[in-house]
Amino acid sequence: MGIVRGPHGVAGEFKVESTSGDYEHFARIEEVTLTNGDVSRKCRVESVREGNNTLLMKCSGIDSPEEVKKINKWEIVVPREFAHPLEENEWYIEDLKGCSVFYENGLANENAPVAFSQENVIGTITDVMEGGSGDLIEISLSESCKLLAGKTGRRFVPFNKEFFKTIDVENRRLGLMHLWILE
Repeated sequence: MGIVRGPHGVAGEFKVESTSGDYEHFARIEEVTLTNGDVSRKCRVESVREGNNTLLMKCSGIDSPEEVKKINKWEIVVPREFAHPLEENEWYIEDLKGCSVFYENGLANENAPVAFSQENVIGTITDVMEGGSGDLIEISLSESCKLLAGKTGRRFVPFNKEFFKTIDVENRRLGLMHLWILE
């Protein structure tokens, strides 16, 4: 994935910021989806090249700096086969979205069994955002969770091992160790 970071030249090229920090995989991409919230646009990639300390991309249908300005700061979503390969303890943001977050009863013992049940699901991950000291998980709280005593809305929790014991993307669930972080 990447982010559109403004126009370059007059032909509709734009600067690309890679969210993974890796730029090599962009060279093989033939099609991308540009997204901004609920709005998305599929584009055929016409060219990718290195510029002055940045990556430059040209997509079909975007032919002027004015058109680039309309998509400035939009996300560039690439097909999974072209995404940057994951390392240990890394996950794609799109795989985290929609996962259930459940309360693990504060268990910090690594040998303790995971206590997943529908009664302790506190919400669903709606987004992952970059924060100053790390990523933040956005959780939409479940109105039916009795553990939350009527709390509703969205909360942001640092995505680190001090708060999440279980990260089981395959089964679409993450275990939160402390409810106080949702206050």
